[in-house]
Amino acid sequence: MKRFNFDLESVLLLRKYREQEAELALGKEVGELNRIEKNIADVAAEKSRSIAERFSLGYSVSEMRVFDLYTQRLNWMTERLLADAAKAELRVEAARKAYIEAEREREVLDKVKEEETRAHRKQGLAEEAESLDDVSTTVFIRNVG
Repeated sequence: MKRFNFDLESVLLLRKYREQEAELALGKEVGELNRIEKNIADVAAEKSRSIAERFSLGYSVSEMRVFDLYTQRLNWMTERLLADAAKAELRVEAARKAYIEAEREREVLDKVKEEETRAHRKQGLAEEAESLDDVSTTVFIRNVG
C-alpha cells in the first residue's frame, strides 16, 4: 500500500498556525483585561483604606480635605479603569471570535484529512485483499493443474 499524501497539508499547517496566533492574541487580550481588573480591585482597596484612615482620630480639617481630594482622584481612576475594562472586554470578544473562526477553519481541514485517510486505508485494504485473492487463485490453479 502506498503512503498516504494529503494534498492540502500545507493549507492545514497554515490554518493551524493561524489558530495558534489567534489563541495567543486571545490570551494577550485576556491578560490585559485581567490586569485592568486587578488595578480596579487595587484602587478600590486603596480607596477603602483611605476612607478608613480619613475618619481616624487626630486629623485636622486641611488633612481631611487632602483625603477627600485623594478619594476623588481614586474615583476618577476607577472610572477610567472601568472604561478601559469595557474596551478590553470588546477586544477580548473580538479576539475570541477570531480564535473560534480560526479553530473552525482548521477543524474543517482536519475532518477532510480524516476522511481522505479513511478512504485511503479502505482502498489499500481492498487492493491488498485483491492481491491476496490473486495469489490464492494462482496457488490453487498450480496445485490443481
